[in-house]
Amino acid sequence: MSGGARGPAGCRRGVEPVIDWFFRNRRTGRITIAQAPNPALVVFLAAAALRLIARTSGTVGTVVDVVASIALIVWSVDEIVRGVNPWRRILGSGVLAWVVIGVVLS
Repeated sequence: MSGGARGPAGCRRGVEPVIDWFFRNRRTGRITIAQAPNPALVVFLAAAALRLIARTSGTVGTVVDVVASIALIVWSVDEIVRGVNPWRRILGSGVLAWVVIGVVLS
C-alpha cells in the first residue's frame, strides 16, 4: 500500500500501518518476527529434546519437565518485559499463559 488513503493527521489507513506497528523492531527499525534463541529458550529446547529422545520418566522426567517449564517461563517473561515489538510481547504473554494453564491442569 504505497501512498494509500490517509486518515486523520495524515496517517495512512488500512492494514499496512497496523502490521508495521505490530512487527517493527523499535530498536533497529526492521521487521522482527523471530530472533536467535536466548539462553532460556536454548535450555527449554534442550530439555524438551532430552525428554523426547531419552523418554525420561520418574524423578528424572519430573526434573526435566520442571527445568523446561521454568526456562520457558523465564523466556516468556523476558519477551513480555523486553520484547522488541508488540508481536514479541504478545507471544511471550501467550506462552506464559499456556505454561501456567498447563501447570495448573496437570
